Amino acid sequence: MEPLELPRGSCCSSGPALALEMSPGLSPGLSPGLSPAVSPGGCEESEAWLGPGGSPRPCPHGAPAEGAVPELREPPTEDDIYCRCLSRTLCHTATPVTVGFYAPCGHRLDSLLAKVTAFMREEMAQREAAELRRGQRKPRSPHGWGLLEALWLLAFYEPVVTEGHLRRKNLEFIFIRFSAWEFAGCDKLWAGLVTTLCHHVRQHFGALPLSVFHVLGSRPRFASGFSQREWILKTGTCLRLWGLLLVLAVGIAILLVALLVPGIKDHHALKVVGSAVASLSGSSLVLGALSILKNFLVSEKKKIERLTNSDRFAGQLGFMSKIREEVEVLVDYLAFMEVFERRRLRVVMEITSLDLCYPEKVAGVFNAMATLLSDANAPFIFLLAVDPSVIVPCLEQTGCMKGLADNGYLYLNRAVTLPFSIPEMGARSRLRSVAAAIQTREDLMYRIIADNVAKTRGGCGGCGGCGGCGAAPSWKEADSEAVAWIHEAFRCLHDGSDVLSRYLPENGANVRRIVNTIPITLRLLLHRAGAGAAAQLSPRAAAAWVVLADRWPCRLSWTLQCLQDAGQGSTAAAERSGRSLWSVFAEHAGELSALRQPLGKVLSLDADPELFQAFLARDFPFGAGEARQLLGVTVNLDHSIRQQMGLLRAMARLGRTSAPVSRGVQCGPHGAR
Repeated sequence: MEPLELPRGSCCSSGPALALEMSPGLSPGLSPGLSPAVSPGGCEESEAWLGPGGSPRPCPHGAPAEGAVPELREPPTEDDIYCRCLSRTLCHTATPVTVGFYAPCGHRLDSLLAKVTAFMREEMAQREAAELRRGQRKPRSPHGWGLLEALWLLAFYEPVVTEGHLRRKNLEFIFIRFSAWEFAGCDKLWAGLVTTLCHHVRQHFGALPLSVFHVLGSRPRFASGFSQREWILKTGTCLRLWGLLLVLAVGIAILLVALLVPGIKDHHALKVVGSAVASLSGSSLVLGALSILKNFLVSEKKKIERLTNSDRFAGQLGFMSKIREEVEVLVDYLAFMEVFERRRLRVVMEITSLDLCYPEKVAGVFNAMATLLSDANAPFIFLLAVDPSVIVPCLEQTGCMKGLADNGYLYLNRAVTLPFSIPEMGARSRLRSVAAAIQTREDLMYRIIADNVAKTRGGCGGCGGCGGCGAAPSWKEADSEAVAWIHEAFRCLHDGSDVLSRYLPENGANVRRIVNTIPITLRLLLHRAGAGAAAQLSPRAAAAWVVLADRWPCRLSWTLQCLQDAGQGSTAAAERSGRSLWSVFAEHAGELSALRQPLGKVLSLDADPELFQAFLARDFPFGAGEARQLLGVTVNLDHSIRQQMGLLRAMARLGRTSAPVSRGVQCGPHGAR
């Protein structure tokens, strides 16, 4: 992994801290071209500090020069940091990958997905500019004159994946939003996922190149050496084409001679031979053209819809294999376009509103992700935006849980290769959410106009006030330091003499989850805590925490919940900061045992309990203070489990305290009598 430079730049005017918190939406994109003292439809004196709709906004210190973009140093919110670190990690993670984007609120999920998309687009533009500065060739596009070049290469050349292509750093993300609620009415929700994928890929590159690829295209092959030659002529295709053209020319010549040359016109046999040769050779060319025309008119989406609408759908043999063939062709086409466009391609599928569908249809989407779109070479990134507390009961109500002891958590863990649990909303994120809630329709339109003006003046208005612009200088240093930390953490995992390697799971899927989670955890730790606070923890300790959360999610969640309940007061928190996590767990182990029936499915996710004791009591004795610091960057621990535990503990305490009160209330009237 290589260090990447974060976007830095100045946006708009700086102002009081209160105004920054109250109006983050309008201020980042504000440009001097839109007068800050006059808002549309208002007077200067009464609305000098207000945007359209009346929301506050920062006032510039002094009048900037005409055409200049004043600087703004607005601190990013907690959600901005989480989404930026996730977008950075996704640029390096091997595909295919399924990201479990866990958050309890549906509206917040949409806003967080928008932030992740914006940061990934920003990263894409940065990498593109960096590649051009390195002297690399400019990427191509299958549109305009590039379409003719793409068709020529599709027909007569075979792409080759070279060492130079693998070294390319520029990326292009193809974002596809799949709202499961829109397909909830159809019988096969998973088919809607596949058709949406096919439709957007076809729409992105154009229908004609994909139609030609179906007939003439070929998947790229790997270079046999370090040659930089990316295109090899299809000798067999060229020979067949020239042969057909030659035979066609010979047949036409014979036919013309038989029709026009005097003395030969009466030879009927020569006319038959000429017409037959011309017809046979010409029919091969016509059939190829008709195949291309058929694929151009009948898209992959229509093919799949035709199969699902068939009366013989339920008993049709080879149905799933036909769907898989369409997806494999799509994957091969994306590999071809990577070489053609001179950049790597990633298809980002954002799956939303899945928790609003029926359980059977939810399970169908998971099956489609697992069986149809899990090719080892597929460049797919699935962002599964769900609430685990809703999805897990849905999965447990379906028949797909057979063999998994009806445990929805276990099924979800096997489907997700990069868990990303968003914690509770931070203070700055909460204030920004309030400001967004009170904005009017005019506020939103004014923000779009301000962003467009900032773009035309060379600003960074495209960030939409998400905290990406005006980032503090520490962002760059923290990101550079994160690369060294990530390498050090991976070295500890590979070191056989390190005790940490003994706690790694045997299941390859779990190992991949740990490897995918460590980089984002380290980035979050450096960005959120800062270099000073993060210096108290080592990369090895952070990697051990990731392993702990992956192997014992229930016991760790219980310990953290007990620690949180005991630390509600500042005095209690100060007293318990020096305690070890193992002592906290040992103190409340009896209470966990009493709740083993409602928490049985979560407890089954944990590994050997004796290894848990050895991990916390001997090899990695994390303290309460370290746990509080690491909790904010723990993305591979489902926070809905802790919420369930907190609810169970609260109900148990309520039952213990309400019992004597109820007896006293009942005895009072009897005593009076």
